[in-house]
Amino acid sequence: MKIIVGSRESRLAVIQSELVMEAIRLSHPEIALELVTMKTTGDRILDRTLDKIGGKGLFVRELDAALREGRADLTVHSCKDLPMDLPSDLPIAAFSRREDPCDALVLPVGAASLDTGRPIGCASARRRVQLRELFPGVEVQPIRGNVLTRLQKLDAGEYGALVLAVSGLKRLGLEARISRRFSPQELLPAAGQGILAVQCREGMDTSFLGCVRDQEATLCALAERAFVRELDGGCSSPVAAYAAVSGESISITGLYVDDAERTSRGTVQGPAGQGEELARELAQKLKEEAVCRAK
Repeated sequence: MKIIVGSRESRLAVIQSELVMEAIRLSHPEIALELVTMKTTGDRILDRTLDKIGGKGLFVRELDAALREGRADLTVHSCKDLPMDLPSDLPIAAFSRREDPCDALVLPVGAASLDTGRPIGCASARRRVQLRELFPGVEVQPIRGNVLTRLQKLDAGEYGALVLAVSGLKRLGLEARISRRFSPQELLPAAGQGILAVQCREGMDTSFLGCVRDQEATLCALAERAFVRELDGGCSSPVAAYAAVSGESISITGLYVDDAERTSRGTVQGPAGQGEELARELAQKLKEEAVCRAK
C-alpha cells in the first residue's frame, strides 16, 4: 500500500507533514509513503493581506485539487489555516495531538526589550485587535511570508517585534527566539492553533490514521471551529476561540469582535461531548451582548 501526502512547500509545512508521516511509519511499516509539495496561491501573493485576497482558503486550493485528482491521498494542514466550511468530498480524517496553542512575542536578534518606536508585525486581524489592547499606542502592521521570511524582516529592522505561533516556532526548532509567551487569557489563539489536520477524499479507508488521531485535540478543534463558524468568521477573521478538556468536561473561551473592533469575551463549561453545541451558544451570547452594547 502506498500513500501520497500533499503539503505546502514551506519548511514548516513540510516538517508538519513529516510528523504525520513518521507516526504512520511507526505504526504501519507496511505502508509506503511519499511526500509531494506544492506552492499555493496564498504562498504566491505576498503583497496583500489575506483578507484582501480571499482569506486563508487560498492556502488549500491547490492541495484540494491534488486530492480530487488523485495526485495526493492525504494533505496535512495547520488546523488554524483551514476554512471553517469544508467541501463534503474532502473531509478531515484526523486531528493530531495539540502542540502549545499560544502566541509568542519575538524580538530582533540581540534585543532585550520591545522597541515601541517600531511596529509589531503580525499576519492576522485576530492578533492585531488583541495586540492593540495589550500594547496601547504601539503600531501594529501586517506582515506576510513564511516564518523564516518574517524573521528575516524582523532582524533587518523592519519591525520592533513579531507575534507568531509558539507551535510553529517549536516545530522549526526556533523556540529560543521566543521572548514572551502570551497566555490564552492575554492573547486568545486562533481556532485549532497548534493542531494538525489531515484531510482525505470522501470514502477513503483512513483506519490507519488511528496513530495520528487525538481525542482531546479533536474535541477542542471541533468546538473552536463551531464557535467561529457560528459567527460567520473565516480563518482570517478577528474571531477567536480556545477550548481545553479536563476529564469529562470542556471549557471554551471565545472572542467576538464587532464592526467597530470592540471585543467581547466569554467562557462556557460543560460536558466534553457537547463542545460544539456549547460553543455555538457562547457565540450567540457574545454577539447578542455586543449588539446590546452598541445600542
